[in-house]
Amino acid sequence: MTDPATDVFVAHRNLLFTVAYEMLGSAADAEDVLQETWLRWVEVDLAQVRDERAYLVRITTRQALNRLRTMKRRKEAYVGPWLPEPLLTAPDVAENVELAESVSMALMLVLETLSPTERAVFVLREVFELGYDEIADAVGKTPAAVRQIAHRARRHVDARRPRETVSASRAREVLASFQHALEGRDLQGLLDLLAPDVVLMSDGGGVKQAALRPITGAGKIVRFIGGGIGRTEQALTAAPTVVNGNPGLVLRLDGELDGVMAVRVEGGRITGLYYVRNPEKLTRVEAETTLTLR
Repeated sequence: MTDPATDVFVAHRNLLFTVAYEMLGSAADAEDVLQETWLRWVEVDLAQVRDERAYLVRITTRQALNRLRTMKRRKEAYVGPWLPEPLLTAPDVAENVELAESVSMALMLVLETLSPTERAVFVLREVFELGYDEIADAVGKTPAAVRQIAHRARRHVDARRPRETVSASRAREVLASFQHALEGRDLQGLLDLLAPDVVLMSDGGGVKQAALRPITGAGKIVRFIGGGIGRTEQALTAAPTVVNGNPGLVLRLDGELDGVMAVRVEGGRITGLYYVRNPEKLTRVEAETTLTLR
């Protein structure tokens, strides 16, 4: 037998995790936020709650905002580029265009450029379609202020988000060619797949070797990749998977997990490569994480 509070929380858990993850970019921190939400939820008098989903989202948002502000200090001390923690997601997430875009590495990195309150407002309004009054309760602002913040955040994100989206099937085709070229150490093949202004970001967190700054330009990136795979005689395999709702690769050296690569595809070419090697961020790539917008 379970109590009503537990039943309600479990029913909305995947939604609450998705909210927290989109605000934080960290599955580990999102899980901590859910634990904090649960501790507060069990103290609530359910008889006084009109909308359980909205109430839980409000608690989660407040806890995530608190966590965002403490994470800022960690990111400032982070070695090299900070990338969101990659999630292995079910293939059907890739078919949900709205959800797949909202958790894509490309958009998650754009959200990193917002202030904590702007990010919360954007996520709740643009992704989860909450009303301004509900968001105001969650972030401690007036509905009028939330409207202004939402407008400012939307304009900021629209100016930086990918210029176009391609179908999941087209992205898989491009990634399959990239996988073949990578495993075959075919540098010309890699070059042919990259847009001239492609950007590579690699996250080693100071634990694994990675570029300390983003690398821009197809030629530079191919030389960087060639230098990396040229220094090792280990067998390199790249298995296709779904990372954050989008086609990605799990890379292994002699069968040992080396990292997870997500890509951004525009116009039939790769415009963004995001490679996470930090072992602390690779705990969610062995089993699927369930995400939902509802």
